[in-house]
Amino acid sequence: MTSEALLDLLSDGEANVPNYRCGRQRNTVAVLEEAETGISVQISTMLSTYKIPQISYSFASKMLRDKTRFPFFNPMLPAEGVQYPGMVKLLLHFRWTLVGLIAPETDQGERFMRTMSSLMLRNGICAVIHKTFPLNVIHIIFIFEEYFKWRHVNVFVYGSETSSFHVGMMIAQNAFQRVQEPIVGKVWITTAHWDLSPELMYNNFSLKYLSAIFSFLIRKRKWANYEALGHFHSSLRNFMKNTFTCSSTKDDISVKVWRRCRQRKDLVSLTKEEVDRVLSLDSYLIYNTIWAAGRILNSAYISISKRTARNRGMKVKAPKLKAWQLHSFLQSSQFHNNSIEGVYLNEKGELAANLDIVNWVIFPNTSVKRVKSGRLEKQASQNVKVIIDQNSIPQVEMLNKPLPPSKCVESCCPGFMKVVQEGKPICCYDCRPCAADAEKCIKCPAEQYPNNNQDDCIPKTETFLSYQKNLGIVLASLALFLSLVTSFVLGIFIKFQETPIVKANNRDLSYILLVSLLLSFLTSFLFIGQPRRATCLLQQTAFSNIFSVAISTVLAKTVMVVLAFLATKPGNKVQRWLGKGLANSIIFSCSGVQVVLCSIWLGTSPPFSESDMYSQSAEIILKCNEGSVVMFYLALGYMAFLALICFTVAFLARNLPGAFNEAKLITFSMLVFCSVWITFVPTYLSTKGKYMVAVQVFSILASSAGLLGCIFMPKCFIIFLRPDLNTKQYLFSK
Repeated sequence: MTSEALLDLLSDGEANVPNYRCGRQRNTVAVLEEAETGISVQISTMLSTYKIPQISYSFASKMLRDKTRFPFFNPMLPAEGVQYPGMVKLLLHFRWTLVGLIAPETDQGERFMRTMSSLMLRNGICAVIHKTFPLNVIHIIFIFEEYFKWRHVNVFVYGSETSSFHVGMMIAQNAFQRVQEPIVGKVWITTAHWDLSPELMYNNFSLKYLSAIFSFLIRKRKWANYEALGHFHSSLRNFMKNTFTCSSTKDDISVKVWRRCRQRKDLVSLTKEEVDRVLSLDSYLIYNTIWAAGRILNSAYISISKRTARNRGMKVKAPKLKAWQLHSFLQSSQFHNNSIEGVYLNEKGELAANLDIVNWVIFPNTSVKRVKSGRLEKQASQNVKVIIDQNSIPQVEMLNKPLPPSKCVESCCPGFMKVVQEGKPICCYDCRPCAADAEKCIKCPAEQYPNNNQDDCIPKTETFLSYQKNLGIVLASLALFLSLVTSFVLGIFIKFQETPIVKANNRDLSYILLVSLLLSFLTSFLFIGQPRRATCLLQQTAFSNIFSVAISTVLAKTVMVVLAFLATKPGNKVQRWLGKGLANSIIFSCSGVQVVLCSIWLGTSPPFSESDMYSQSAEIILKCNEGSVVMFYLALGYMAFLALICFTVAFLARNLPGAFNEAKLITFSMLVFCSVWITFVPTYLSTKGKYMVAVQVFSILASSAGLLGCIFMPKCFIIFLRPDLNTKQYLFSK
């Protein structure tokens, strides 16, 4: 639509004199157009003077959505650029990372080049060709380096407009003709939102260099048939020539045509066959737009009719509909939701559309076949989802040519990293082994690890101190054996509880110590097997509390030995302290501190089971996390403190008189105990995985066995092998 035609539309007379009513009486209430953005802006500027609604069924620029500047612009389709994210997704789907960008030298073309360049760069796609062209020039001079790029780039993204599609195709043809043969057929992804069949069938450019053309179209139920388009054009020219005194090549709505065109005779209707051919053309958007405008006009007339009054039983004629009265109806959601299938208002009140991805297959006889290759759907998060019909791609390749690759280099094999070539686009890179810089390589998932060649990821195996493995079997067997030995010793002491050697060494404390050692051996089983929530909670706390009771009992025995010898001196008042009360007080007070520490531990940061993916390269370590490392070492430190006190007291009492001085045995047992746990700390910190657990289990077994062997084995030796020494006379002989 030209400015002259729009002026003629706004003028009532035969001359283009706006605001002057003479001759024809026309009531223009709306203008329907499919112009480019620049022309739409001009139309909107002129129509706003008369408050005439402008209904556009094209993908116009977002700036026309500004109601302060263009209050009478009413779009039927989403804003320009709705296809852009889908085009990028399509490129990524086929792994086309080396492409060319082409657009006309218009405002819309500049916006296309700017937006698409940014989108491609963010998605790792290189646009090595940026070509804009004027609409009135077909032959453009290319420099030699550009010929090289046009040969090696197999995919072109074309920001086409209705008036420039064929121009861009002819410019591309001009470039390809100057490239050394043979060249691969090119793929075109275009923003064209109209049916390309007539432009591909009746074109003035060669299809030799075309492999496929993709476009994004509004969904429609019925496609047009253009096979008889040439015959229709000739019929239309004959109709105009025979019926009117003007040529159809002139502007048929300009002011000059109003003066010149006169009907020669009665109109002769087109034949039914010719009418069918006209109706079969691609008028989907026009048809739906006219129907939508018709519904709005009907609603407006009904609304006006309801407001007419009756005067003395006579119906008053409804007032003439004014253009500005349509605006409120055009703003309603029903206007958009019931207009064009697939176009709707989103949650923000903006127009959105689900588009079909159409592949235009061109045959050697210039016939065109439309193949729906997928769809583009808008997501609630403002993202777009491209769904490719995998069955359509082999179908297209069977009908025509296979889709060519378009990459600077092939993808790096697994085990190699991408190194960008200096002075080249980001998608042009060298492949180097991952050992050079592992940070830039594709890492295996956390549950997998690379093989020796670093070209494949292998699933990691789960590992823990298992009963099925040799290490677990040995430790479990040792713990079971020591538990049986301790139970046997406890049984001996119960059976021979009335003998002097059992009585002399405080049999009640001996029972408590033996039960504590038995439980210490049994706690080892909490560390063996797959870690679970219950076992992780009990492991460290049970071990800490039971060991504290054992050490407290040894300390009580040592103190009772010292006090017993001090009570034998004349005038010493220590004898009143002897008895069960003091020993029990030492046990409960010393072990109670550990109970408080473990309660705080469980209440603030309890242990839990976890999977360690990173300590071992090929294994997933299932282990118990202490929860709080500070509380773990605090509990160990408290046990070490008790052991140090016990060792000190026993060492000082080692030279007390008596044939059987238990202080010497306690000193040696605590020396073994402390040696084990002193070596435990560096060994524990230097190991990983299940071996850390094994170190702690071994330390528990070794220290407990040291106490059992040093304190109770000599007594069992006397009971069984030297019963002659199990008398009061021998025990008090020195």
